[in-house]
Amino acid sequence: MDIISQLQEQVNTIAALAFNTFGTLQRDAHPVKLSPNYPDPPPPSNPTEDPATAAGNVSEQPKLMTAALVKAAKQFDALVAALPPAEGGEEVQLKRIAELQAENDAVGQELQRQLEAAEKELKEVQELFGQATDNCLNLKRPD
Repeated sequence: MDIISQLQEQVNTIAALAFNTFGTLQRDAHPVKLSPNYPDPPPPSNPTEDPATAAGNVSEQPKLMTAALVKAAKQFDALVAALPPAEGGEEVQLKRIAELQAENDAVGQELQRQLEAAEKELKEVQELFGQATDNCLNLKRPD
């Protein structure tokens, strides 16, 4: 897998980890009273769970998710550091882009010529096939 694909994969991993981390934090957050004018928040939705166990899981999960997020970010930084340095300045890069575009145009024109030649050959083959079919039908003896 090339370096750009690896970078994209790592960005997707970081996004998924962040999404899951934020979702878990929102899910496990304790209700908070917003104002004295509002009623007390409802109790936690799973009252059968042992509060000591729940508190341990809630406090441990963000640490694990944060560690995974930091690890993924470090892997991303390592991939960025592995990228080859940019050669020259912006002018050199623009010149290279122009060269690649010219090469692309030349290859595109060659492919277009080959396509036209193939279409011409296909028409010739279809005409010959039609002639062969007509000849076969004309050779059939009447009963």
